[in-house]
Amino acid sequence: MNLEALKVFCDVVRWASFSRGAAENGVAQSSVSQTVQRLEEHLGVKLIDRSKRPFVLTPQGKVFYEGCKELVGRYQEVEVRVRSLDADSHLVGTIRVVSIYSAGLAHLDRHVRTFKEAHPEVDVRLEYLHPTRVVEAVTQGAADLGLISYPKKWPELTVIPWREEAMVVACAPDHPLAQCESIQIGQLDGATLVSFDPDLSIRRAIDRHLRRHGVHVRVGLMFDNIENIKRAVEVSSGLAILPAPTLAQETKAGTLVAVPFADPSLTRPLAVLHRRSSALERTTHKFLEWLLADGARPEVAADAASSSS
Repeated sequence: MNLEALKVFCDVVRWASFSRGAAENGVAQSSVSQTVQRLEEHLGVKLIDRSKRPFVLTPQGKVFYEGCKELVGRYQEVEVRVRSLDADSHLVGTIRVVSIYSAGLAHLDRHVRTFKEAHPEVDVRLEYLHPTRVVEAVTQGAADLGLISYPKKWPELTVIPWREEAMVVACAPDHPLAQCESIQIGQLDGATLVSFDPDLSIRRAIDRHLRRHGVHVRVGLMFDNIENIKRAVEVSSGLAILPAPTLAQETKAGTLVAVPFADPSLTRPLAVLHRRSSALERTTHKFLEWLLADGARPEVAADAASSSS
């Protein structure tokens, strides 16, 4: 069996649809059905139980799918790396990127702007979504890359660590804590926080950290995005615990103060997502390399630290 047949099978299973699998590969549905049937004949087992609607994988089909998915994904990643060696060829095309709101509007816009300056014929389309929709968009092929915090393991996605961001306390310039060079987590006991919505991973991570240190706070306002949280803190609605790089503009303008924790163990991990079953186009792969290189550069960490001073 060739690799194309394995990819067709994986696409059918991933979409739970023969017609969607056919559309994914630009072939007729009858051709996809024949491909799956030839696989079953080759293996001597049924992979898909077609008597159920929607169809389900047989036990043999589940094992075969897991193995094929890994095999196809690895081949496609190798293929992309080989093609990307031609560094002198012209970059063109469209890259669709989706990101969580709390990755920071200005922070990500800078990455997109500098990449487009270097490659003016590339159109990078950046959209901000709720975390669940980021994962859905990448899984379903509506986006090429996704940026998310506190990543997990998703069977259909490749997860690439991007950066670890120090969390700091954001406060208005006239708040007593604004005069501190650093604070202990216990100093937040009894404070009023402007926080993220409870269903967001960043909120759960902050709550766990506070509980671990026996710190009790009152949540005054909650938002699903970081920009609203910063605006609320600016008008003295409370304190906030936020990633340091997302406060760079406000600290420079003097509208907010970012105070680091004496214990820097609270961080926000960010990762890049892309589909396992689809090879990244060369232009998208170059943008991914751009993001990863930026996240690893020492000056990025220095920028984050300076934003909290």
